Amino acid sequence: MAETQAALRTLAHNVRAARTRAGLSLDELGRRAKVSKGALVALEKAQGNPNFATLVRLADTLGISVSALMEGPAEGRVRVVSADAVMPLWSGEKGGEARLMLTTSGPAPVEVWRWKLEPGEEYPSHPHQAGVVETVSVTAGEMVLVVDGTEHVVEAGQTATFDGDAPHTYRGAGTGTCHLIMTVHIPPGPGPAS
Repeated sequence: MAETQAALRTLAHNVRAARTRAGLSLDELGRRAKVSKGALVALEKAQGNPNFATLVRLADTLGISVSALMEGPAEGRVRVVSADAVMPLWSGEKGGEARLMLTTSGPAPVEVWRWKLEPGEEYPSHPHQAGVVETVSVTAGEMVLVVDGTEHVVEAGQTATFDGDAPHTYRGAGTGTCHLIMTVHIPPGPGPAS
């Protein structure tokens, strides 16, 4: 429970700092991210339990990565992260999950995710901000990547990339569990609102 509270406090601080850097009021951030002002006020007070979709919309609107909203200060020059040390940000009905392993630093960060999808299990994603590029590398099994309504089969050993500003879905396919590494390349953040 103490870890959850600490994570909420870090999230609250990072959302408030990113909103301030972007020059956005609570009302304007809520309007742009399609999140209620009440939910934002609670979030900035380290209360509530925001879902994954809310975190993605906030990050997209603020021009930063999801992990930038969730991470504390950098720990050093090299960081090694074990999958079992990172809580899933999405859990599917059949046992699938998505874990945000880390995000690189710099003006155009890259998120690194580990995904597991069971056959028939899917995660539909809303379009991200313009300039976001996603790459999926299937390490075991098979998936169907749906981008803007078109299906693409991606098998073990294959990698696909696409512009993330279109509706897209990840779906487990075949007969076994699909494991994949996804990277999300985020363009440099916006300047202050005018």
